[in-house]
Amino acid sequence: MKCVEQALVFPCAGELLPGVIALPQEASLAPTGHHPRAGAGEGLAGCGVLIVVGGPQYRVGSHRQFLLLARRLAAAGYPAMRFDYRGMGDADGAMRSFEDVSSDICAALDAFQHVCPSLRRFVLWGLCDAASAALLYVHASHDPRLSGLALLNPWVRSEASLAKTHIKHYYGQRLLQRDFWRHLLSGRMALLDAVRGLLRSALAAGRSGSVDGPARHTFQDRMAAGWREFSGNILLILSGEDYTAKEFLEFSASSPAWAGLLDSTSVRRIEVSGADHTFSTRQWRAAVEDATLAWLDSLRATAR
Repeated sequence: MKCVEQALVFPCAGELLPGVIALPQEASLAPTGHHPRAGAGEGLAGCGVLIVVGGPQYRVGSHRQFLLLARRLAAAGYPAMRFDYRGMGDADGAMRSFEDVSSDICAALDAFQHVCPSLRRFVLWGLCDAASAALLYVHASHDPRLSGLALLNPWVRSEASLAKTHIKHYYGQRLLQRDFWRHLLSGRMALLDAVRGLLRSALAAGRSGSVDGPARHTFQDRMAAGWREFSGNILLILSGEDYTAKEFLEFSASSPAWAGLLDSTSVRRIEVSGADHTFSTRQWRAAVEDATLAWLDSLRATAR
């Protein structure tokens, strides 16, 4: 099955956002410049995938990842939409962080459903801080249209979490390498710089649990709340060679707010061995697409 694409512009808080919807070729489309006729997508998967963009980038994605993903999903029968936040790409408005795009996601879902009125269930798909934005949207909205979340290398960055990750996965490995010691001992200044870096990381990591006073509702806590409150299914895809993925695992294993979340029966966890943060090779991108489609098929089977 092939796919067709249609561009659209939709409103969000007084601004205009551009989007592109990829539909299976068998979907009934109106002439160019108009919305597809009511019923577009009927008889297909019944589930649409909204690709949430991580920043700062726009709807095509790094190495055309989002464009290629949307086309692959649509060709398999799953309509997919990608769009620009306010302030990014071709969208109006001021640039904003991933913590402040829930209105954009909601507007995109509304536009997606308007174009494809037969769709009743939606999945949010996001990489890095787009995965974080998806969880923050769930926590803020409790949108009943959502049946699944596909989260890739979620962003939970803090000074302390990054420091812990560096100590365990960088310094721990480097200290066992002969080349590291040879280069380190070749100059006094290099040795001092390395020691200072290790001490800074250790101090930052030690501060992570020492904050006095009432608990703060950080974006990581709100992400955890969204995950815990979500009644649908979650696909977690992690890169094998990515510090953001390692940092997420370290953080979720040590934070009380995240206790047990990754072990839920509603979570399917997949690691793409050797992959970098954006799954930049054809092989890694195909692995992500295959995993996403297999998971979507399982959701469809469950819904039936």
